[in-house]
Amino acid sequence: MERRPARRDRRSAQRLRADAQGDWADLFKTCAQRTEEMRNEQRGLVGLDETEEIVFALAQAVEQRDVHTGGHCERLSFVSVALGIALGLNRASLLALYRGGYLHDVGKVGIPDSILFKPAQLTAEEWVTMRSHPVRGEEICRHMKSLSMVLPIIRHHHEKWDGSGYPDGLRGDQIPLLARVLQIADIYDALTYQRPYKPAYAPTEALEIMYQETQRGWRDPRIFRLFTRLHDAVISKVEAVGGTERSLATMQQSLISLQRSLADESAALTQSGLLVA
Repeated sequence: MERRPARRDRRSAQRLRADAQGDWADLFKTCAQRTEEMRNEQRGLVGLDETEEIVFALAQAVEQRDVHTGGHCERLSFVSVALGIALGLNRASLLALYRGGYLHDVGKVGIPDSILFKPAQLTAEEWVTMRSHPVRGEEICRHMKSLSMVLPIIRHHHEKWDGSGYPDGLRGDQIPLLARVLQIADIYDALTYQRPYKPAYAPTEALEIMYQETQRGWRDPRIFRLFTRLHDAVISKVEAVGGTERSLATMQQSLISLQRSLADESAALTQSGLLVA
């Protein structure tokens, strides 16, 4: 894998290096706090809109249809927000990523179980149905003004950097940034957890698969590089503190026990040149 960020990553690398020199626990705590804020803000917004509340209930129903995807949306929201913080995105974008973690696959509510949970390869006809879920999801959510920034995430999280994705065949920077961010988090989570059609891969295997896909031209190389730099110090710790299911106070207590190991990882990252601009 690439070990040094490209020149256009200089600003992100400098910010990450500054975090590393202090303590990676601070960055993790920031992610935990920001995700908790997003959750609280989400609760407030949902309480104002009964229609939106139904949509989020639909999204959670989609997740609960599959015993293998429990916690997927919460993990995806946390990791997406962590990437967004590292990219320096504003609060509105972070909230869109948090909400997109829950709503990106809401269109699967209309996909039959026989296709969604099929352990074998899908037929060409079944793929047409499966690939319709981003558009279905956008149609479900498009009448709600509060979800305007989430719609591009829902519609475009299966586009590919080289233009071979769906539903619109967008390529490169044509793909909305927030969709590219959430996509990387989504792929990693899907790879590292069991699905009906595949076993769970170890994190190192998942990163290698993602690297190969990036080399093939499927993923935004800049965001993938950022993901790999954040992985050991932040993203891999999600499970260690029980995802984001626990309260912020509990997470902060868990961070105390992680502080030493995170500091060691910070030094190792800096010494290995991973964060050198």
